[in-house]
Amino acid sequence: MHLSAFVANRRLGPRSFALTLGNLRTVLVLAPHPDDAELGCGGTIARLVEEGVQVYSATFSLCEDSLPPGWPKGVREIEARKAITELPMPTENLLIYRYPVRRLAVYRQEILDDLVRLNAELKPDMVFMPSTDDLHQDHTTVANEGLRAFKHTSIYAYEMPWNNIRFRTTAFVALSEEHLERKICALSHYETQRDRPYMCERFTRGQARTRGVQIGAEYAETFDVIRTVYR
Repeated sequence: MHLSAFVANRRLGPRSFALTLGNLRTVLVLAPHPDDAELGCGGTIARLVEEGVQVYSATFSLCEDSLPPGWPKGVREIEARKAITELPMPTENLLIYRYPVRRLAVYRQEILDDLVRLNAELKPDMVFMPSTDDLHQDHTTVANEGLRAFKHTSIYAYEMPWNNIRFRTTAFVALSEEHLERKICALSHYETQRDRPYMCERFTRGQARTRGVQIGAEYAETFDVIRTVYR
């Protein structure tokens, strides 16, 4: 499978070109919390799955201590498992760890050990993770430990504009309407988060349209290239 970044839309015409990332077989997405993978790169996951790539998502906290009033513990795991089926990822490719929300930094070494094991077991060709300039403390911890564990692997940081201090839009993945619809459907399962302003379809479409305009595509997601490794 040739996933193309920057200009990744065949409809751009014969003079366009695509920077290929090589033959991806296994991709790992690092998500501090349920919904982070879908928010940051849900459309890209849908495209990768469609093109035959084995995608795994590792979630490090189920956020049980920050649930809105009235929601039972365990609901975020149910939401996450429903969401990935929309992309559609196999449910067994969702890997869940149960660290306490907003305290991932306390378990930095344990998380690094988990990531090193994942690297050894999955041997991913590419890793998607939060930006190192993300304001959320859990996101920063996962990003920093991800850099350590996957220093020999291609790493792309996904965009979360409500958290990013700064963000370099140095790679783009073009999305079809179907890819975007899959992302929107996945996010719709996170009912506990429905009051967040960035969880609405209007925002998701607007963000994807904005990034698409930047590369002459209908829709896109953008990433900060931390490291690219060609083998």
